[in-house]
Amino acid sequence: MNFENITKISDLHIPRWNELPSVNLYLEQVVDLVDSTLAPYIFFNSNNKKDENIVLSKTMINNYVKHNLIEAPIKKKYGKNQIAKLFAICVLKQVYSMNDIKNLIEIATKNSNIETAYNSFCQQFQKALKCTFEKKDFIDSNSALDYNKYLLKSVLLSCSYKIYTQNILKNNNN
Repeated sequence: MNFENITKISDLHIPRWNELPSVNLYLEQVVDLVDSTLAPYIFFNSNNKKDENIVLSKTMINNYVKHNLIEAPIKKKYGKNQIAKLFAICVLKQVYSMNDIKNLIEIATKNSNIETAYNSFCQQFQKALKCTFEKKDFIDSNSALDYNKYLLKSVLLSCSYKIYTQNILKNNNN
């Protein structure tokens, strides 16, 4: 992998809880926010004619609501809880099934509020991804990781390895 792609990965910033919009968003606005943040880094095989990389679509969000991964919108608008979960879902679906993702979100929010769990998810994912692309070990500063922290680290490393592999394959095909 060339240095340019490592720099690009280090530019990834998933908005933290306090950076998410303070007003509720319509479906299309949510799609635009998540897609514009993640599409440069996460590649999906798209079936559309334009060969665009689509990380999230309106149909996907409707399916996530239908399968109770996120709460239904209120008056067709989505709030911070739903947007935070959508960011997590888009990263986790690289490797995990919808049922696994639902269970992982439940585990993460069981002993922590969604704001803390989401911020930790974002921070640790960016660190895992950067370490993966720089071929460095992902070492957590906490010497004694508890079960949930070790699970999060393991989950995010698996997603990071998948994204790394996708980037390698995409660059070799260009």
